[in-house]
Amino acid sequence: MRLLGINIPDNKRIEIAMTYMYGIGLSRSRELLRESKIGLEKRTKELTQDEMNRIKNWIEKHYRVEGDLRQVIRRNIQRLKELQTYRGTRHAKRLPVRGQRTKTNSRTVRGNVRKTAGSGRRKTDLK
Repeated sequence: MRLLGINIPDNKRIEIAMTYMYGIGLSRSRELLRESKIGLEKRTKELTQDEMNRIKNWIEKHYRVEGDLRQVIRRNIQRLKELQTYRGTRHAKRLPVRGQRTKTNSRTVRGNVRKTAGSGRRKTDLK
């Protein structure tokens, strides 16, 4: 099934299937289905055309999803970079933005990826 240009799996419950859309998590999915009067246990393939239209109209009216939401987030990050705020410079350097430590964690972001961690002891034949 396609809804707002996104492929939604047919065999999953509708409350879980809605989370395949960027910007809709489980709590928003449940709220959406409650407001459009559709049962949470219903499978996606069991939806009627009327129910699909109610879901689509509700999403378009109340939420930004997929491309629109990604665009808004990208603009917000770009604005932070242009203002040269602390968060903007962290985004520009591709470092953690929200205060996480970087001494030991975030190796993948910093490019310091270690393949395996050894015991730290040298082998006896190297002595």
